[in-house]
Amino acid sequence: ISKGGKRMFLSFSYKPYIVIIGDIINSRELEHRKEVQERLKRTLQDINERYNADIAASFMITLGDEFQGLLHNGKNTMKIIEELRSSMYPVRIRFGIGIGEVFTKIDQVETREIDGPCYYSARSAIDYLKKSEKRYHSDEADTRIEIEEDASDCASLMNTVFSLMSVIERNWTERQRAIIYDYALHQDGQEKCAARLEIAQSSVQRGLTNGNYYAYSQALNTINHILGEIQKNDI
Repeated sequence: ISKGGKRMFLSFSYKPYIVIIGDIINSRELEHRKEVQERLKRTLQDINERYNADIAASFMITLGDEFQGLLHNGKNTMKIIEELRSSMYPVRIRFGIGIGEVFTKIDQVETREIDGPCYYSARSAIDYLKKSEKRYHSDEADTRIEIEEDASDCASLMNTVFSLMSVIERNWTERQRAIIYDYALHQDGQEKCAARLEIAQSSVQRGLTNGNYYAYSQALNTINHILGEIQKNDI
């Protein structure tokens, strides 16, 4: 499918939205659960401010261990998820991404009342991840996407990429994770990353290389490219 001479992975006959539902894994077993919830609130506030231009309805906690947000632009979807993941670590979160219509009025304050197929898809993705964790007793992936319309091939492609990213991420050492999270967040080079972490630049280089950061980042950019096709004025 092409649009304006460019190859398109996604095409819709309606205005699509993206819902992100985040669910803290094993939240009842967390120590200092109240502090975790406060950190989540601050992180969501930062996300709402930083990505305001992409957000149709603000990210908010909907249950004690769950939150959600609605996007009308998809280009920063994975950046939002990665920032949430890194900010909340070592607390682990599963993410369900749903693409589809919104049937109700979009209210920035009463976000719990917004409804539509994109929310059903995101909820279905979360439920799938929970069932998979119980069935296989392992975390094959902690992110899944489901799409309302006939785009199953594209969704399958992205879910395969999520699984491969999860394989890379599970093999990170704590040192590699700290380097990768800082480097990816600031995007200002290895020397500044090294200065913030108070380590040698060569240590940053080794951490990125041995942690397969560049393959991880390329996979992330692939997902961002596809979801970036969903724009505010898309019809």
